Amino acid sequence: MHAYRTHTCAQLRASDVGQAVRLSGWIHRKRDHGGVLFVDLRDHYGITQIVADTDSPALPVLDRLRVESVVTIDGEVKARAEGTTNANLQTGEIELFARRVTVQSQAAELPMPVAGDQEYPEEIRLKYRYLDLRRGSVHRNMVLRSAVIASIRRRMMEGGFTEFQTPILTASSPEGARDYLVPSRIHPGKFYALPQAPQMFKQLLMVAGFDRYFQIAPCFRDEDARADRSPGEFYQLDFEMSFVTQDDVFNAIEPVLVGLFREFADGRQVTEGAFPRVPYREAMLKYGSDKPDLRNPLVISDVGEQFRGSGFGLFAKIVDGGGVVRAIPAPNTAGQSRKFFDDTNDWARGEGYAGLGYATRKGGEWGGPIAKNHGTESMDRLAAEMGLGPDDSIFFAAGKEAEAAKLAGAARTRLGQSLGLIDENRFEFCWIVDFPMFEYDEDAKKVDFSHNPFSMPQGELEALETKDPLEILAWQYDIVCNGVELSSGAIRNHRPDIMYKAFEIAGYTQAEVDESFSGMINAFKFGAPPHGGSAPGIDRIVMLLAGEPNIREVVVFPMNQRAEDLMMNAPAPVSAKQLKELSIRVVGEPSAPAKPGA
Repeated sequence: MHAYRTHTCAQLRASDVGQAVRLSGWIHRKRDHGGVLFVDLRDHYGITQIVADTDSPALPVLDRLRVESVVTIDGEVKARAEGTTNANLQTGEIELFARRVTVQSQAAELPMPVAGDQEYPEEIRLKYRYLDLRRGSVHRNMVLRSAVIASIRRRMMEGGFTEFQTPILTASSPEGARDYLVPSRIHPGKFYALPQAPQMFKQLLMVAGFDRYFQIAPCFRDEDARADRSPGEFYQLDFEMSFVTQDDVFNAIEPVLVGLFREFADGRQVTEGAFPRVPYREAMLKYGSDKPDLRNPLVISDVGEQFRGSGFGLFAKIVDGGGVVRAIPAPNTAGQSRKFFDDTNDWARGEGYAGLGYATRKGGEWGGPIAKNHGTESMDRLAAEMGLGPDDSIFFAAGKEAEAAKLAGAARTRLGQSLGLIDENRFEFCWIVDFPMFEYDEDAKKVDFSHNPFSMPQGELEALETKDPLEILAWQYDIVCNGVELSSGAIRNHRPDIMYKAFEIAGYTQAEVDESFSGMINAFKFGAPPHGGSAPGIDRIVMLLAGEPNIREVVVFPMNQRAEDLMMNAPAPVSAKQLKELSIRVVGEPSAPAKPGA
């Protein structure tokens, strides 16, 4: 017999009754029924109920052990008594009568219990993450993550992609988020950077003649945490293809994502057919976001012209001043109280906006100051233009275009949730396409790149030389699912002459481009194929499939929101010897400012 187990804690069935077996695992729960002790024994695979009574020498040992102690139990498989089977357990038809127990490791008093679904402070969970990972839901999320990555890898290889690993120690890039820097001992005063993404390397692989590349790539960015973004590091399905158009990229990755999501959908529906393609400007108008949740049926309308010269002076003044008015439908709200509308307005103010106006409608009758001042006939015309029914109300976001669009988008999401319009049992994908190549930076008072400086402009060199930069579109695209951006991608700019011109528009000299991006620009001068790709986020994919609202629930050892690893106490000071080897001196904390009047 094996030293630790003949079966896992998920294997035994009614057909095993009468067998002598050995199990090993953690004591999950204990229940004392007056001389009969029931123990749930847990391992990676599942749970088996152990029974020890006064006839069992295992009883006193199990009785004194704390939960989460690790034990090996020898015993006989017995059928559970009629009426005591547990359909929720794979092993629910049997129990193991303990004949002998060997203690492998005794558990100290736990800082947090493992059994149960209680919520615990994040600081405790992350400090004792190895205990948190024993909990059923968290443990299942990590197993799901592993299965998702295995499925992705298989599907990419079946699609003709070859896996390569790109460097972790590389050069700092002036574009993008803040780098994590690594000092060089051999080259004092010089630093490597951890890659924010394998962007340049995967493009260089295309220049090197590899046609279809992918990897499950670790990426590092020194940026703040969000619910859908881990601080420090994350993983993405990084891929690149040569001699492709935008359509070729879409046709290659859509089957991978659809197949993956259907494999792990657990009864939820997945987008049928080709993903809808939504131009960026249309997305910002209709959904108020470049990552719209298409499960939400609400569509925003631009109704500014309806208020030009109208009786509602506030909106008329905004429109005359170059602003916009966006209308968000609120269907079937005739039964909602005044509080519903006021609460939504208060929510908008709490988000930092001036407010969210509204007009109520019940049986075709309008209510509220906006409708009163705008007039019944004008409101009916506006409602008809929006395709609204007699019991559909309207919320309004007005002001400068960018701010009004953002508020309207947030209100659309809030209304979709509060009115129960979002189907939680669907995965709805879309592409956001036709991003602007450039934007005007109000702070720097200059034209700059709006998305990805290495993307090919639509119209290529001719567009850069003849069009208003703010009118030029790029071959850039995002994959969005249920309102979560999974990735950005692009058809790349593979020609040095086009790249120099694009950077010139953004205020960079040719010398600056040569210095900052020497590896890639030099490679392009030796013959580069047209190429493109994308990089869907692994963490976000698993988060969606697991139905988790926070990405830390699907990362094995995440950091907290302050980018600290509480379990390993990182970041932490290092010794003076290590600093000396790296030719680094740490500048002390600045002294506290003097108090007023001191």
